[in-house]
Amino acid sequence: MKPTHARTIMAGIAGGLSMNVVMLLTFRLLGFGWNGGGILLESPAQSKKLIAVWTEIEPIPLVVNEPAPIIIGIMLFGVIHAYLFRWLSVAWPNGIVNRGFRFAGLVFVMTFLFWEFFTPFNMFGEPLHLIALELVFWGLIALADGLSIAVVMNERTSGTRKTIWKRC
Repeated sequence: MKPTHARTIMAGIAGGLSMNVVMLLTFRLLGFGWNGGGILLESPAQSKKLIAVWTEIEPIPLVVNEPAPIIIGIMLFGVIHAYLFRWLSVAWPNGIVNRGFRFAGLVFVMTFLFWEFFTPFNMFGEPLHLIALELVFWGLIALADGLSIAVVMNERTSGTRKTIWKRC
């Protein structure tokens, strides 16, 4: 049975919220630091151009100074992801983990891997070991998104961890 629009939107909100939280814990806390000083800014190998874009060149990215539009945008991407999941997952094996990992893989490859290749690598000359760290961060964000959406979209989820894993 096809999930309702309400369930799809709820799944998208869960996905968007999980992406925002994991992004906060990875990129903001570890990568850039609450007030600077994170590994992505303090590494001696980091590209001066990338550091300047995030800290000096006006306008500073919205996510640093005015994060609300970015947070809302990521929530909207979560809803779009839920609709994509709804459309694609019917062709995938059943199970929250199976479907969640497949969707996370698609999001990771088609969005985050491309982003890292085209922008930090291509435009900013960021070193490969820092790009690898960012890809780990993006992988965690994609997993949070895919698994959150899969949990909410699973019509047999009763809300208990035991049931969720049993049905995977």
